[in-house]
Amino acid sequence: MLIEAATMLAAISLGVKLLPFRRLAALAQTRVRGRPPADPLATILRVAWAVRAVARRARFRAVCIEQGLVAHLMLRRRGIGSTLFYGVARRDGELKAHVWVRWGEIDVIGCEIADEFTLVAQFPAAQTRDSALS
Repeated sequence: MLIEAATMLAAISLGVKLLPFRRLAALAQTRVRGRPPADPLATILRVAWAVRAVARRARFRAVCIEQGLVAHLMLRRRGIGSTLFYGVARRDGELKAHVWVRWGEIDVIGCEIADEFTLVAQFPAAQTRDSALS
């Protein structure tokens, strides 16, 4: 899982630099593949740990947008229908953005400061908890 997180973080970091936001948003719309694992929470915790561990040691940009996209994509590949949120806030006269990921009511990554941001988009669009598993 660490190798997957490292590879995806590097690719997404490059993508954030080179691709327009609409292309990144299209990535965030990726469909859930396969069946959810027997213990989705354990999988969520492992994915979040792997993404954070690699991001802490990365020699490239790996902040909230990169970490959020990678965690979101890794979970969806494993049959877990997470939601990626994009919010903005004004700080010190500047507009700041933040990305976080949740699975239903479960915080996955980036949620620690999410309440400081106004939600402007979520990927995929609003869904119910039941559809989050499929």
